[in-house]
Amino acid sequence: MKTPIRFTALALSMLLASGAAMAADLKVGVTFSSFDDNYLTSVRGYMEQYVKTLPKGDGVQLQFEDARTDVVKQLSQVESFISQKVDAIIVTPVDTASTARISKAATEAGIPLVYVNRRPDQKDLPKGVAAVTSDDEEAGRLQMQYIAEKMGGKGNIVILLGDLANNSTTNRTKGVKEVLTKYPDIKIEQEQTGLWLRDRGMTLTNDWLTQGREFQAVLSNNDEMAIGAAMALKSAGSKPGSVLIAGVDGTRDGLNAIEKGVMTLSVFQDAKGQGVGAVEAAQKLAKNEPTEQNIVIPFQLITPDNVKDFK
Repeated sequence: MKTPIRFTALALSMLLASGAAMAADLKVGVTFSSFDDNYLTSVRGYMEQYVKTLPKGDGVQLQFEDARTDVVKQLSQVESFISQKVDAIIVTPVDTASTARISKAATEAGIPLVYVNRRPDQKDLPKGVAAVTSDDEEAGRLQMQYIAEKMGGKGNIVILLGDLANNSTTNRTKGVKEVLTKYPDIKIEQEQTGLWLRDRGMTLTNDWLTQGREFQAVLSNNDEMAIGAAMALKSAGSKPGSVLIAGVDGTRDGLNAIEKGVMTLSVFQDAKGQGVGAVEAAQKLAKNEPTEQNIVIPFQLITPDNVKDFK
């Protein structure tokens, strides 16, 4: 009779050990500003790929939520994560100026928080909060410097702005204008928000063309609006490449547009670096391991000469 008892005890201990290993997986709630954003879709995909490579018992379970560009909805999602007692929270904020309540809710609950892609406006992040982003001013500088040289230092440009509630819009545009201080003969003909959207970029560019505005380059805060501008120019009969078009992100569609000569350049924002970096930061914070609060993933210029390196 002893042998079956020993076997049962062993089986039970193995079952408990297995359950403990499964319980060791960290539960991380993730809320994105919008699932409709092509770049953020890439970030999300790389996060999912990364957690699949983690060993059982030391893994991460991700729960994704779409805030649908609604600040109130996003705060509610964060509060739901807190009530579920997740081990960490990752947020791409809808509005970078309205993150104080998110940070306060997470820190008061003692749950680590990681902002990804968009850093809150506040200068100093609270303890237990980290940000994985890229230097948006650098993206604007890289864009404008290349375009300014292509323009021979003179002419008119238009700027397609992202969402005005997002500091990426402010900082990318700030980088563009910083370079323009060195080129007084390059003038800004128009700048308006296209809300990061392709159709809005197309509509704005079409409106400017209809108004008879003349410009030699389009500086767009992202690839989607840049592609929209290219579509409007094509519809108006402009020869591809006759107006220089610069984007940011290095999305698949953006890279294809550069290869076809539809876009002049993009600035590569590393979706994998941001996505994986955010999960890694969440893991470290949840385990009380040391991690930097401000993790910066570098931008890289993409032109027809090196576009194949990014595909």
